[in-house]
Amino acid sequence: MRGVSAIVLSGGRSTRMKANKAFIEIGSQPLLERIVNDLKQEFAEVILSTNEPHLYHGINVKLVQDIIPYRGPINGIHAGLSATAYSHAFVVACDMPFMDVKLAAFLADLAVGYDVVVPVVNGHYQPLYAVYSKACLPYIEENLKQNIYRIAAFYDHVRVRRVQASEIEMLVDKHKVFFNVNTPEDLAKAHEMSKSGGRKTGEKS
Repeated sequence: MRGVSAIVLSGGRSTRMKANKAFIEIGSQPLLERIVNDLKQEFAEVILSTNEPHLYHGINVKLVQDIIPYRGPINGIHAGLSATAYSHAFVVACDMPFMDVKLAAFLADLAVGYDVVVPVVNGHYQPLYAVYSKACLPYIEENLKQNIYRIAAFYDHVRVRRVQASEIEMLVDKHKVFFNVNTPEDLAKAHEMSKSGGRKTGEKS
């Protein structure tokens, strides 16, 4: 059990899905339940960041709320980091059905000497599957004051370890692990991917 927290973000309105994504079932288990259970295997503390805490009292984790709700996931990262018992936290969105705790633990173990450990796939950051330190908080707060909600906007001010696709592929399928469910169409794809071992039908590596 590593001395790193894990923060699960469940603060969105799910407007495109028309249902709370945290409780959608894939493989007969709600997304949030599976993610939380897996994270508890590797992380000393699991925090759930949500703007509707009354919906989650049956889940045995620490609950935190955004200081300014519904301004995007950067607020959830801010709330979670402010409440962590440890210097670093792995952050993941609740709508990532193929979250892999092996990769989460790998990223956490790379965090020594860094403030952000973030995967980079096809030239794009994966900021909602990354590790952040409390040293990020002042820069996040400054961006929030300026209504800057893009997570990576503060990266230039902190020590960042960029994890390349070649490193990720040693552990997991990059096509699967970062997939997230925002719409009913995404959910249908997730069910298809679950049955086919992670890739959409016809997808090539």
